[in-house]
Amino acid sequence: MGLTSQSLEYTVIVLAVVCVAATVWLWPRLSRRGVGPVLGRLGAIMVTQVSIVCALALAVNTNYEFYGNWDELLGNTDEAPASVSQGGGQYASVGNLKGGLVQPAGPQGLDRVTGLPKGPADRVGKVESVKIVGRRSRAINPGFVYLPPQYFQQQFRRQRFPVMVVISGYPGGIMNLAQHLQVPQNAGRLIAQNKMQPTVIVMVRPTIAPPRDTECVDVPGGPQAETFFTKDLPDAMKSAYRVGRDPSAWGAFGYSSGGTCSLQLAMRNPKVYTSAVSLSGDYAIKDDLTTGSLFGPGPEGARREREHDLLWRLKNLPAPQISALVASSRKGEADYGDTMKFLRAAKSPMTVDSIILPQGSHQFTTWRREVAPALQWQSQQLTFPQDTEAPQRKPGVGKGGAPGQRTAPSPAPSASDDKGHRRVEAERPRG
Repeated sequence: MGLTSQSLEYTVIVLAVVCVAATVWLWPRLSRRGVGPVLGRLGAIMVTQVSIVCALALAVNTNYEFYGNWDELLGNTDEAPASVSQGGGQYASVGNLKGGLVQPAGPQGLDRVTGLPKGPADRVGKVESVKIVGRRSRAINPGFVYLPPQYFQQQFRRQRFPVMVVISGYPGGIMNLAQHLQVPQNAGRLIAQNKMQPTVIVMVRPTIAPPRDTECVDVPGGPQAETFFTKDLPDAMKSAYRVGRDPSAWGAFGYSSGGTCSLQLAMRNPKVYTSAVSLSGDYAIKDDLTTGSLFGPGPEGARREREHDLLWRLKNLPAPQISALVASSRKGEADYGDTMKFLRAAKSPMTVDSIILPQGSHQFTTWRREVAPALQWQSQQLTFPQDTEAPQRKPGVGKGGAPGQRTAPSPAPSASDDKGHRRVEAERPRG
């Protein structure tokens, strides 16, 4: 049974209940005097406590995914550099990329997610459970990859698709993206409604060294999280899937810590990610108990920390040529003040749009209202179609227009505030 599997969680919970019931039933017999009864009482207490702690630990890990599998828990991870699989212009399915940069994984909780595509892949799409191997960072990160129906259709067989790298919060994991935020479910619905262009979505967590919160930062002498997201992950996706090579095809998207990462990645690496979505993210990275020292000591450490302050970057450095969407709430979100400062500080050639709710706290209830319009917004920032696998295209690719072109999706409803920043309307809560 997998570490995050429902069957293991239920089995341990049942064992904990049985241990408690057995202790209560046997306690009168163990209440006598003597060495045997005393040892029996101590043993019963120990077994009961251990079973309860194990059940609670499994439940917490299943929800937040500090460890995605037994190898991660036991430290038995392969750190050897992997090689890129060459396919002669043809991309194998992940299941055939043995030893590659993207490798098939167990369910990783995907079997417990409702609403995922069911049926032929060329009609409903597909979600794959994978692990992503970093050649430079030497990290191995769990992930889910959503492939739209068009990825499997004959007329798109040579086309490369745009990519969204969707990052969860901390300490949450990829399960939160599929189960609570319902990223692949929302994407499938929007694509079917022609409100979002066909897009490959890779869902990952922000940390590459759990349980430490690495905040997408290259730590001096430590985990190289920024390298993983800006070099390793793009290389891995390009080696395994038909995805765009140009930065205009790549966007970062996240909530909470993942939103912080998405802005950092795009603003610091505009030649890798040309758009970013941040739902309730922060605008600066600070050390705390979960991160440890991210930047190192002394003046050099202070410089690194300062360069991860996005408000400082907008004031003191040239603005990157990217588009960004930030989301917050006037009431209930601690980052509202900094979000407004960020909107006011943005300058050309950078463009910033916003989703500002009247009220909404730092939780999935709020982010579920924002995720669909945010996906639709980012889809409009990414270019499609990208170049093809072969020099020649066959006629009839795409919908309407010239061969290889696709009808543009309907624009997301928006309005302008008094500062000239566009507001993207979030979905109304459903009664």
